[in-house]
Amino acid sequence: MRTSSVGVFKIATRGPGDVSGLMAMIGSGEIEPASILAILGKTEGNGGVNDFTREYAVAALCTALAPRLGLSAHEVEQRIAFVMSGGTEGVLSPHITVFTRSEVAQRPPGISGKRLSIGMAHTRDFLPEELGRAAQITETAKAVKAAMEDAGITETADVHFVQIKCPLLTSERVEAAAARGHKTATTSAYSSMAYSRGASALGVAVALGEVASDIQDDDVLRRYDLFSSVASTSSGIELMHNVVIVLGNSASSASRFEIGHSVMDDAIDAAAVVSALRSVGLGVQLGVAPQAAAGRELVNIFAKAEASPDGSVRGFRHTMLEDTDISSTRHARAAVGGLIAGLAGTGAVYVSGGAEHQGPAGGGPVAVIARLPY
Repeated sequence: MRTSSVGVFKIATRGPGDVSGLMAMIGSGEIEPASILAILGKTEGNGGVNDFTREYAVAALCTALAPRLGLSAHEVEQRIAFVMSGGTEGVLSPHITVFTRSEVAQRPPGISGKRLSIGMAHTRDFLPEELGRAAQITETAKAVKAAMEDAGITETADVHFVQIKCPLLTSERVEAAAARGHKTATTSAYSSMAYSRGASALGVAVALGEVASDIQDDDVLRRYDLFSSVASTSSGIELMHNVVIVLGNSASSASRFEIGHSVMDDAIDAAAVVSALRSVGLGVQLGVAPQAAAGRELVNIFAKAEASPDGSVRGFRHTMLEDTDISSTRHARAAVGGLIAGLAGTGAVYVSGGAEHQGPAGGGPVAVIARLPY
């Protein structure tokens, strides 16, 4: 088994097209372009079907990285996994998190235990009528297992976060299916985002043994008792396959970083956030960035958020689903983002809306990456 060194860099952005921070770190030698495996970002769009800040950010990054890698911008997009999550409501701050991976001969002295590892895989392209259905679940489960192997992770318990970029339906895609005599899970582009996210999350759950493998089409967006505790899925218009990024800890990693996670039962579950921080040795002091005496440092927090589908939080009614002026996903991102930012001491955290089958209904996974002193 190869030994890999994984790096994690959080970089603030002034807008979706701002690549100056990344280019500065490349220029200083802190980041080697050829080692970049994935970039996760928060952009200041609306997070909806027409949120083009996501595409803009990816285009800007690919254009900037192309000459550094000796590739075309299109080839850069095929090589690096880009996942842009639109929506920085409330105190959430736009930023990108860059993950690098390079092979090393052996672990340096002082590195012990399991450390952060990252792996990536792709599904095949889906037909429009397969989105939100069993085919997407099955193919995603295969890709999760492939990404685990790529990461050198052998135990499902060592997987702490699975980020997936998945497709959505457009009117053209719905019409193409109909022309071939097939019906799609929905004809609404916005609703298709939820179906695709949900099926992708259930694929993670199947791969990791969190649920049985006999999930039916009708279970998606209906059986909310079926979910993954580590899945984070985000839908976009720019692809027709799933990009799967697995983050976990591996004995084959020589990284200075470690990842842990917990699961929020609802949108105000501060205890789960604290538990996730403590899982990587970080204490919590209100108003101060979490840290430990051993010199560990918070790098970033990744979480999912959604409005509880039953219309209440701990017995009290919420209005996120009834507000026709603002999408419920935007309400949820702002609420959960504020909660996590208060505990983390920073608004530069990755909180993504739409948590269908990602944690219990109304809740969601929360993962923390910490930098260790050695």
